[in-house]
Amino acid sequence: MRIATWNVNSAKQRMPRLLPWLAERQPDVVCLQETKLTDAGFADLFDGPLAELGYEAAHHGQGGFNGVALLSRVGLADVERNFAGQPDYRGATEARAISATCAGVRIRSLYVPNGREVSSDHYDYKLHWLDALADAVAQGPSDVALCGDMNVAPADADVFDPGAYIGHTHVTAPERERLSAFGLVDVVRARWPEHDRLFSYWDYRAGMFHQDLGMRIDLVLASRPVADRVAAAWVDRAARKGKLPSDHAPVIVDLDEAPDGDIGPVVPPPSNPKRGGRTRLPQSRD
Repeated sequence: MRIATWNVNSAKQRMPRLLPWLAERQPDVVCLQETKLTDAGFADLFDGPLAELGYEAAHHGQGGFNGVALLSRVGLADVERNFAGQPDYRGATEARAISATCAGVRIRSLYVPNGREVSSDHYDYKLHWLDALADAVAQGPSDVALCGDMNVAPADADVFDPGAYIGHTHVTAPERERLSAFGLVDVVRARWPEHDRLFSYWDYRAGMFHQDLGMRIDLVLASRPVADRVAAAWVDRAARKGKLPSDHAPVIVDLDEAPDGDIGPVVPPPSNPKRGGRTRLPQSRD
């Protein structure tokens, strides 16, 4: 079974890329984040084309921002939108989580809150959200995969320059501690433990993608029974190239069999990464 997760940063805008990508990569289960559509809007755009490709879909959206989806060619059983105990933000439950059982694995498509600024109410919300998710995951089942934009880089090796992120979210100890608390296997890092430029997100600004100045925040965290089945795990960097891309690349994990072989970790690798010297984050320039 091939599982993929992709923050598409607007499913409508990415539709001309998403559908051909599905036909090319042939994932069995796809977790989408930041669809930015209502459920009705997603159905109007995608139900027909996805059915032609052999997918059934479940979507949880609110329109304009957030929004998550699951696409599957191997079944979507017991679909759950949100999760037990999911906290609100300023009185609203945001569309950031959807889960279903696909070929015996409980798969969660997740768009973790960004956190915005350390010590902000959104940062506190992020930590509470991750705590609540950990409680929900602990209730089982044992075969589970958390897939999505976690908005946390698990370690310093997962950002292009740790010094550039000092004082910013995504890299703080409390955020990283929350990821560790799940007790799950970060399957891409487990597959490529020594690789130092393994990114899935590059800011649109300042030529960050072309210099390979990125972060690894799109993750697949799997329980041991699922992680033991991993045959390949890689970042599909090709999907970040070209016209009108998302600022995220898909992450692909193959269970039991690897149709493309044990490729990776980043396909294709960057041709001219910037190495050495301090680079300020684009948001630091604003």
